[in-house]
Amino acid sequence: MSELNAYELNAEESAIVKLVHDWVDAEVKPVVQELEHSNTYPEDLIEQMKQMGIYGLAIPEPWNDAGVSVPCYAAVTEELARGWMSLAGAMGGHSVVAKLLLNYGTQEQQDRYLPKMATGEIRATMALTEPGGGSDLQAMRTTARKDGDDYVVNGGKTWITNARRSQLIALLCRTDPDAVPAHKGISILLIEHGPGFEVSRDLPKLGYKGVESCELSFSDFRTPQTSLLGGVEGKGFSQMMRGLEIGRIQVASRALGVGQAALEDAVRYAQERESFGKQIWQHQSVGNLLADMATQLTAARQLVQYAARRYDTGQRADMEAGMAKLFASETAMKVALDAIRVHGGYGYSTEFDVERYFRDAPLMIVGEGTNEIQRGVIARQLIKRNPVAR
Repeated sequence: MSELNAYELNAEESAIVKLVHDWVDAEVKPVVQELEHSNTYPEDLIEQMKQMGIYGLAIPEPWNDAGVSVPCYAAVTEELARGWMSLAGAMGGHSVVAKLLLNYGTQEQQDRYLPKMATGEIRATMALTEPGGGSDLQAMRTTARKDGDDYVVNGGKTWITNARRSQLIALLCRTDPDAVPAHKGISILLIEHGPGFEVSRDLPKLGYKGVESCELSFSDFRTPQTSLLGGVEGKGFSQMMRGLEIGRIQVASRALGVGQAALEDAVRYAQERESFGKQIWQHQSVGNLLADMATQLTAARQLVQYAARRYDTGQRADMEAGMAKLFASETAMKVALDAIRVHGGYGYSTEFDVERYFRDAPLMIVGEGTNEIQRGVIARQLIKRNPVAR
């Protein structure tokens, strides 16, 4: 494994990361181009991920005996994305929902879902974004009103990854539309598919192929009141903000994987291709690109590790996760473009993987809260943590 891809992990966790690294090289890279270009769901690879225990990495004992630290989880995510970013996306929301259950779920909710989530028998995703809301979660219009022992849900969500193949969805909705401030009326419902809940269509995308991103619609959909995360209304916004910390670490790790794959391809090609009698890396313009790519990725990886370690201690990590996501995603975009520069005309060809990295990288810039939102989060927390006495 490249030194550039090394994390400070114990021997057991390092072995897990190496297992995934080797699996990516042996099983993913030989088939990814065909799957991606045909936009085919990677059923066989997902099943192998389940068997390897990847869906349970964010779930500790007593529900799973193979839970790992957040730095290890981030490293595994990076390895998956190094092979194909879509594979990391296929377990991203799942891990956020697992952390929501661990941090806020009732005992009954934890015991019901976490053991099967650990094996991948139950796959989970989260439903936040609405067609007119984007990153403004407090502007959501999806509502859930009490009726007998149930909530009745009406509204819609969009850009929901894995919506067709997830059995459990953490739905952010309004349980009190009149609450002031608005976030006090937001809750999370743990819902399953049923009458009144429709996955209406898969959205076409520039990249991030193979895994579906869907529109959801709810028309008098009924779910029992026991599906309320934690059993207390009005806590959903703060619960999801904490969940998005691990989500943004995950997205940052995906960006690292895409960037690492682009760097590896560029380094290899720069040694295979010759011009003017020497390998092209020996031309200063190409060598400088490689040096900057490696330096920026290494810096991004340190930010991701720092955020992951902070999250692991239970401390608030929204600023750190935002920094990691912001820097890693912008770095991945630049590295992907520089890899195309190194490849020259071949970088524009669909016969080489670097064009895929260039199409996949923008998702991490706009996903899990745009980078413009991240800058706002970072600035607010910076001021909050460093107030000036007046």
